[in-house]
Amino acid sequence: MRVAIVGASGAVGQEFLRVLDERKFPIDELLLFGSQRSAGRKYTFRGKEIEVKLLQHNDDFKGVDIAFTSAGGGTSKEFAETITKHGAVMIDNSSAFRMDEDVPLVVPECNAEDALNRPRGIIANPNCTTIMMVVALQALENLSHIKRVHVASYQAASGAGAAAMAELYEQYRQVLAGEKPTVEKFAYQLAFNVIPQIDVFCDNGYTKEEMKMYNETKKIMHTDCEVSAMCVRVPSLRCHSESVWAETERPVSVEEFQQAVKEGKGLQLEDEPQNKKYPMPLFHENCDDVFVGRVRKDLANPNGITFWLVSDQIKKGAALNAVQIAEYLIEVGNIK
Repeated sequence: MRVAIVGASGAVGQEFLRVLDERKFPIDELLLFGSQRSAGRKYTFRGKEIEVKLLQHNDDFKGVDIAFTSAGGGTSKEFAETITKHGAVMIDNSSAFRMDEDVPLVVPECNAEDALNRPRGIIANPNCTTIMMVVALQALENLSHIKRVHVASYQAASGAGAAAMAELYEQYRQVLAGEKPTVEKFAYQLAFNVIPQIDVFCDNGYTKEEMKMYNETKKIMHTDCEVSAMCVRVPSLRCHSESVWAETERPVSVEEFQQAVKEGKGLQLEDEPQNKKYPMPLFHENCDDVFVGRVRKDLANPNGITFWLVSDQIKKGAALNAVQIAEYLIEVGNIK
């Protein structure tokens, strides 16, 4: 099994290295690729030092079985043909191909089988906020069809990359030292603040991030469910949080949904409000699952249920989901 990581020096690229090792993913040879800036760097994987090669339009991907790409949408579009032309399966973490009809958009807990039909050799990894939400929604959908979802996300600095996480640390230091904070990765200072904008605004007043949740949920779950999202950047480091209000065709009780979460794939129930036990970003960094709590009936809708989610944005929201897709392909014999 020859595996490649494109964008190996970025936050998600580094997470790929950790996840692949942690899950004992079968690898005979690992290739790392990056930009001019990162080419030549060396990383240790399973005791072996591997040098990052410059990503070029050549035959470096000949013999590669799976290529995990996380180097931005522009790079993915430019190099997709180079990566896949010799038969490699490209599992792409950017937004470049997510809504293309001939590219499956996959969250294994919801629609793993979609990964088997990939005419262009590409599988798209969804947006991090969508991934964590649909894992939980699938458990609810199994009980009763979901007609409508309202969601507010509280998204960590990691969603803007490793440099953004470093900037948040530095902003806190600067503010506490009485210095003017550095603001480069966000529209405003994030330390001691929340910013109700992630990505650019569309003509309808929603941001691109919010529209991703709308469009991607429909494609992944093969649903007519309507989704209205409000995405907010908050000063946590790695874990995103979401508050979800869902309307189902029939009333679903709190106990029904809690049991579905307990039995669901990739989910953990953490819901003892009387003991102040509920998911929080502080405690779920580096965790695989989506954590669910604060489950309650929606007072404004007899068919509504509302709940709170927390998940590691870099892990399940990016690298882990992509690796789970690859694991599924190996499991069903769709790749050697």
